[in-house]
This record gives sequence, structure tokens and C-alpha cells, in this order.
Amino acid sequence: MYFTLTIRAGPARLASRAPQLAKATSGPSAAIRGFHQSTPKNAFFTSRTAAPALRPATKASSGLLSRLQGTSRRYNYNYSGATIDPAVRRAALLRKLLVGGAVFGGTLVGINLIFNRETRQDGGMPAFERSYLNSTFMHTGLGIAIIGTSAYQMIQSGFVYRLMVTNPWVVGIGGLALSFGTMLATRAVDPDNYVPKYAFWTAFNATQAALVAPLMTMAPPALLARAGVYTLAMMGSISFVGATAKQEKYLYIGGPLLAGAALVAVSGLAPLVLPVTAVRTLAFTENIWLYGGLAVFGGFTLYDVQKVLHHARLAERGIIKKDPVNESISLELDFLNIFIRMVQILMMQQNRRK
Repeated sequence: MYFTLTIRAGPARLASRAPQLAKATSGPSAAIRGFHQSTPKNAFFTSRTAAPALRPATKASSGLLSRLQGTSRRYNYNYSGATIDPAVRRAALLRKLLVGGAVFGGTLVGINLIFNRETRQDGGMPAFERSYLNSTFMHTGLGIAIIGTSAYQMIQSGFVYRLMVTNPWVVGIGGLALSFGTMLATRAVDPDNYVPKYAFWTAFNATQAALVAPLMTMAPPALLARAGVYTLAMMGSISFVGATAKQEKYLYIGGPLLAGAALVAVSGLAPLVLPVTAVRTLAFTENIWLYGGLAVFGGFTLYDVQKVLHHARLAERGIIKKDPVNESISLELDFLNIFIRMVQILMMQQNRRK
């Protein structure tokens, strides 16, 4: 003879478990669990930790991998019940703008007092030089916009992920070869041939975007924006000094800057040669790469602006042709080198705070 004993939960027990049942039956995962999981017969003696244990423990791929694979960026912020007053937020934003403006103005005044004691003596910049310099700056800004847009599209489409999973040596050497090839082709084309000139120039900007895009996946957007503002402040102040300084005053620094660029390049290749145990030497070479590179390419900005004005005077006399596209390439390279080092310095400072 068999007996069946059924134990039911009373009303008080069901009332105490109502919040748990509501959580378990709500949400999109409840339907999935209800389809794949049968209800236990003896629900009263079932452990309370059984339902949470059945939830999947695996999470989505990391933010870096999802960005490399082309998914959209999502940033989740958890606030522990605290709300930020809009007035406080506006005050903090205004304070940051004032501090940024003060830093930019102080940098401009300081660099102008140190490097620009001998200003132009020809009554100001002539109209042709001003037009040529403005056209060069316009092409420089357009080229930087093409680089930024192309890098963003490469990240969203997953092209950067496919580049990084391949052989890094092939990608690095091939990228540098394409960069130098398109740059030389752009410089070699006559400025009157607009279509091939701008085609090679666009290809050059695309190769620069492919080289910069991996760095953009590793840094948060706020840090990239800060690095861009700092780079614009640095290049803007130095360009102002170069444009208002005495004619051909800083053209002599081309040779020393080239030697400094070679030293910076060698310091960047030092980790490939030096052992990992040489910590102090590697730290010294890293400082040369970062801070020495900032000084070198800041000097190149000063040199390139004065070179643009010198070429403007030659073009006005008919000695050379007016070619702002070629002039903008040098300033674009200066901007990229300064921007990359700004991003690396800010990332190092952020890691130290953690």
C-alpha cells in the first residue's frame, strides 16, 4: 500500500516569498528559464539558492574587444541613489572651461615672451602670406578630420580588430610603407592635377587613421578629447609664435630637430633590443620617447610654420608653385605625434591614480 503526502505552503509563507517570486518571474530571462527549466515537484523544500545558481555566469566580452569587433560603445554608470544637481554640474563645467582657457592663455603668453622677442619688422604679415598660411591651416584641419572620421569608422566596422589579430610585423611594416608611399606620391604630383593630388592625400590620411585607430580603442573618449584640446593648445600657441616672429628666424633649427627626431625614434625602438630586466634604462628611453618627442615635434611645428611662410614668399615671386596640400602634410604629422604622446601621458597619469 502506497501513501502520498502533499505539503502546501500556507498564506503567511507565500506572502513572505512574494517579492522573491516576483523577481524570479519578471524580466526577459524568466521566460527563457521557464522554457528550459521544469518546476520542481517539491517546491517547499527546494533550496533558495537554486534559482540564482541557474543564471548564466558568463558575461559579454570585454569593452575593448567589443569596440574592436565593431559594436557600438556603451557606458554604464552606477549611482548609489545619489543625484547630481544641474547647477553643480554647470559650475564644474564652467570652472573647467576657465581653467582650460587660463592654461591656454598662459601658455600662449609664456611661449610668446620666450621665443618671440623679435617680431616682424615689415609692418605685419602681407596678404599673400596670410592667405597661403590660412589655406595650409584649412587643409591641415580637413586632413585631421579625415583621419579622425576614418579611424572611428575603422573601429566601428571591425577593421582594426582584423588588423590586430594578424601578424603585427606585417601590419606595422606594411602600414609604414603605405604611409611613406602615399606621402611621397602626394608630394610628387603637380598641384595643378587636383584629382590625383587629393586622391593620394586622402589615401595618406587613411593610412594615418589605420595607425592611430588601435590607440583610440584603448583610451576612453573623455581622455581622447582632453588630449585633442591640449594638442590644439600647444600647436596653436607655437603656430602663433612662428607666424608673428621675424622672417626665417627659426629655419635654422631644422637640422637639430632632425637629429632629435632620430634620437626619439631610436628610444622608441629600445624595448625591442634591451632586456626586460633593464628597468631604469627602459624608463629613461620611455621618457625620451614621450617628453623628448613633445619637445621635438613642438619645435617642428615652429619650423614648419616658418617654412610655410618662406614658401609663400617664393610662390609669390613665381619660383615655386603654391601647394598648401604639401604644406599641410608636415603639420598633420606634427599634430599626430603630439596627440599620440598626449594620450599616452594622460593614460599613465590615470593609471597612477588607480
